Amino acid sequence: MSDVVRLIENNRRWAAHRTRVDPDFFPRLSRQQAPQYLWIGCADSRVPANEIVGLDPGELFVHRNVANLVLHTDLNCLSVLQYAVEVLRVRHVIVCGHYGCGGVLAAMQDRSLGLIDNWLRHLRDLHHEHEAALAATAPEARPDRLCELNVMRQVENLCHTTIVQDAWHRGGALSVHGWIYGLHDGLLRDLGVSRSSAAEVRRSHRVRS
Repeated sequence: MSDVVRLIENNRRWAAHRTRVDPDFFPRLSRQQAPQYLWIGCADSRVPANEIVGLDPGELFVHRNVANLVLHTDLNCLSVLQYAVEVLRVRHVIVCGHYGCGGVLAAMQDRSLGLIDNWLRHLRDLHHEHEAALAATAPEARPDRLCELNVMRQVENLCHTTIVQDAWHRGGALSVHGWIYGLHDGLLRDLGVSRSSAAEVRRSHRVRS
């Protein structure tokens, strides 16, 4: 129990420090949240979203799951996306993966892991789709490359949702980005797959032509 109590004590010190630095911080935060960004990231404890981009509470709306997947059957993720886009009016949706992702590494293994196999099926399909290209990559670089390919695929999946496309058709200033984080150096890298309009989505995946 002492480990849990320590967290409560840490919270008390943190809250007291924030109040000393900015006495109106918590009253202001409780009145509204108006973030410009939605972060869809991995549940990995080594990737603290707010901290690595230097934003305070209230400035980044966050959804996290194993391997930062955006699935059309995941009502949790889609509900977060809809709220962020239609209610909070965020201007940027960021999919952020990370090198050394345990979910990606697990998807590359040819063995059953139990319940999570159902979730990893999407990553295993992606691995199979790029099997030839990955085989031509140095073995030690394959996991990192699949981490990048995964982020790129999730950006596509986001852009295929009715939520994002409807926002674009309404003329909303919404952009979707794909980034990856290096656990070894703490740096973010832009994978260059940003999208800001339905015209940048394949015609076959547009909700409206």
